[in-house]
Formats: sequence, structure tokens, C-alpha cells
Amino acid sequence: MIYRKDRYGNDVSMLGFGCMRFARKGGAIDIEKTTKQILAAYEAGVNYFDTAYIYPGSEAALGEILEKNHLRDKVNIATKLPQYLIRNRAAIDRYFDEQLSRLRTDHIDYYLMHMLTDTVAWNNLKKIGILDWIREKKESGQIREIGFSYHGNTGMFLEILQDYDWDFCQIQYNYLDETTQAGVDGLKAAAARGIPVVIMEPLRGGKLVNLLPDKAKKLIAESKRGWSPAELAFRWLFNQPEVTCVLSGMNSLEMVEENCRIASEAEAGHFTEEDFSLIDQVKTIINEKIKVGCTGCSYCMPCPQGVDIPGIFSFYNRMYTEKKSDARHGFYQVIGLRKEPAFASQCIECGKCEMHCPQHIPIREKLKEADKALRPGPVKFGLNVARKFMLEGRKAEASKS
Repeated sequence: MIYRKDRYGNDVSMLGFGCMRFARKGGAIDIEKTTKQILAAYEAGVNYFDTAYIYPGSEAALGEILEKNHLRDKVNIATKLPQYLIRNRAAIDRYFDEQLSRLRTDHIDYYLMHMLTDTVAWNNLKKIGILDWIREKKESGQIREIGFSYHGNTGMFLEILQDYDWDFCQIQYNYLDETTQAGVDGLKAAAARGIPVVIMEPLRGGKLVNLLPDKAKKLIAESKRGWSPAELAFRWLFNQPEVTCVLSGMNSLEMVEENCRIASEAEAGHFTEEDFSLIDQVKTIINEKIKVGCTGCSYCMPCPQGVDIPGIFSFYNRMYTEKKSDARHGFYQVIGLRKEPAFASQCIECGKCEMHCPQHIPIREKLKEADKALRPGPVKFGLNVARKFMLEGRKAEASKS
């Protein structure tokens, strides 16, 4: 296993065990099978195990397995505060104490603010005292390092990154998300500040394996490297020195063994020109199905009306390169539930964006198409209800403070 350093010089395995997709049996986590996989990963050198409060049964299963096999002090636990459920300071303590109990530990090695989607979520946490809470927990040793996981655009990621002295961060990043979400600009900005970056969704939830076009699969299979689609995607990430740890939701021994092998061979800088060319060709094949030729450069931003133009186009394209339901889910998560709306319907057709677009995209026209596809009538109604519920909850809490 190859190791990279965290902010304080500690070794972190380049491959992390993502605990969201533990093997299940009869609706519950299969402890016997999961134990074998965790032990195999540990024996191969994995020392970073990532879970979260809302992963059903995951924290409790991980805590049980680590305790029974006397591994707690030999590995790092990463888990996350469900900030979207937090309304006051007391709730922070309540969730954290429950997590310690589930994980059967007295401290968390890497603790994250879970799923920040914009600056509003982070600012709300600051208003209820999260900075003092973090300081107290770090001073007591109950939290060793503090970070955040992020789903949103690059601009807001950079704002959050610069707003606090973070120990690490976690972003969605893969060769298709190079210019979306935090993207390569976010990755390099974190590295420039000495902040380690943990990668989630390296295979886009398996889509860079299972949903690859046959033409792309054939191209990869014919490469002299002999890599599988998954290995190509992992190696693209491991090739980048700014990447500290890549999470994989492993739920079979074969997957554990294969991923550990790759993470024991793939040094930073090992990619050749032919390897980069293969990635570009695969991306071209995938993008043949896209609806808008947006590269995510963000020259069209900021929109005077607050429309997240590159974000909307990214999810619109994903409806035709992946599953429509998955693309819509991502759209709701990243754009739909922001406190400050960023919908295409806010466009007043001023045309400012089109004057700056290097791809000469008819943005105003394409925004209408995207909105119709991403928010059909029933979905738009459901999203409006969800937003109303969320905002009323925030107003109620604000009135109490």
C-alpha cells in the first residue's frame, strides 16, 4: 500500500474504505461478510475507514468490527456531522455523542461537516457556535482533525475552503468531474493551502464501469496497459499528487484485493501520454451523448440573477450519459435545495452569459431545455414543497435564537 501524508505528517493509505455500501443480508448489514472485507483491507494496508451518521447501520457495524478485532487504535475512523439536521448547539453534541457510542470509541480521527452544498450551510453552522464547538473537541482530543465534505460549485467550495483553517476536505472528483463541483481547481487550491483532499465517487457510483458505452469499454480493453475501466479511473486519480486518499465502497473480497493491488502500484506521475490520450478518448465517447457542449469553464458566471449555469448544464448532460433519475437527484442535492435558489427559471434573458461563453453556446435557449428536463411538473412541485419545508424550519430556528 502506498501512503500519503495528512496535514500533520501522519500516513494515510492512498485507498480508503468507503463504508456506505457495506454488504447487506436480509435488509441489514452482513457483519460476517463485511468483517472479512475490512480485515482483508486492513491486512493489505488500508488505514482509513469512512462512514457517516446517515449511512444505515454503517457506524454501528464499523464500531463493532473494529472493537471485536482489536483494530480501533490501528486505523483511522472518518465520520460526519449531519449538518442538514442541526438546528442548535445542543443538537451538535447529541449527534456527536451518539456517533461515539455507535463507533465504540472515545474519539474520531477525521470528522467532517457532511455534505455542504453552499456557503449558506456553513454560515448557519457558524451562527449556532460550530467554531467554538470544534475548538473544544479538538482541545479535548475527541476530534483529531476537522474537515468538510462538499457537493456544490467551485466558487462556493473556494469560499468555504478559505473561511476556516481546515485540516482536510472531501470532494467528488473523477475524470468526468474534472471541471464540475469542486473540480480540479478546487483540488489544486486545497493542495496549495496544504489541505489534504479525500476523494469520493471515483467511479461516479460505478457509472464509469457499469454504464460506460460499449465503444468506450472496447477502447479500454484494447489498450496495451490491460487495465479495467475501474483501474483506469483509479489510476487517473492516484497519478495526481494533490490527491491524498481515494474512497472506494468495496463490498466483495475480490474488489478489496483488486483495489488494494492498484493502490500499491500507482505512484503519482506514472501516467504516460498514451494513458492521458485514452482518458480523453473515453471522455469524448461518453460526451457524444451530451446535450450542451459546456466545459464548465464558468466564464458565464456570475449570473446577475443567481442562475448556476454550468451546474445546470452538467446535470442536464448527465441525464443522457447516465441514468436520468441519478442526474435529477444530483441536481436537487447540489442546486435544488440551496437556500438561495439557482434555477434556470430565474433567467431574464439578459444575454450577458452568452457574450462571455468561449463555446458560443446559446445559453438562454439551452437553459429552458435543461429546466424542462430536470424539473418536469410533478418533480418541480415536490422540490418546491421540500424547499418550503426546509426554509420554514430554518426560519423557526432563527426566531428562537
